[in-house]
Amino acid sequence: MLTRDPFFSEFDRLTQEVLGSTVPGFTAPMDVLRGPESVVLRVDLPGADKDSIELTVDNDVLTLSATRPDDLPEGAAVLLRERPHGTVSRQVRLPDSFDRDGIEASYEDGVLSVRIPLAERAKPRRIDIRHAGTAKATAINE
Repeated sequence: MLTRDPFFSEFDRLTQEVLGSTVPGFTAPMDVLRGPESVVLRVDLPGADKDSIELTVDNDVLTLSATRPDDLPEGAAVLLRERPHGTVSRQVRLPDSFDRDGIEASYEDGVLSVRIPLAERAKPRRIDIRHAGTAKATAINE
């Protein structure tokens, strides 16, 4: 599962505040869902063009950035402006239990979906129990 320790959460918030957007309010809300084989991140990026989205992995950090353009028509007088624009960035620390080489992403209807497969060692598995018998203790070296 993704870890969210207090230090990293605060660091993520400060990074978002400092580097996150040119207009307050352009955020990238995210859901994190875990299935038996993978974790899926779903990130809302309304108005961002697919070509403006960048997704990178460096060691144990997945970084997402996207840009929503300032689409005001030339010569338009702004009477009210509530729709945010600019660049947003998010970082998520990936534990060792994820397979970084198998990450896949898709973008549809303003939602970026990132599938991160679990490494084999992180998947639930059944452990067989041998019958040891009553007269013999199991040796440490077996």
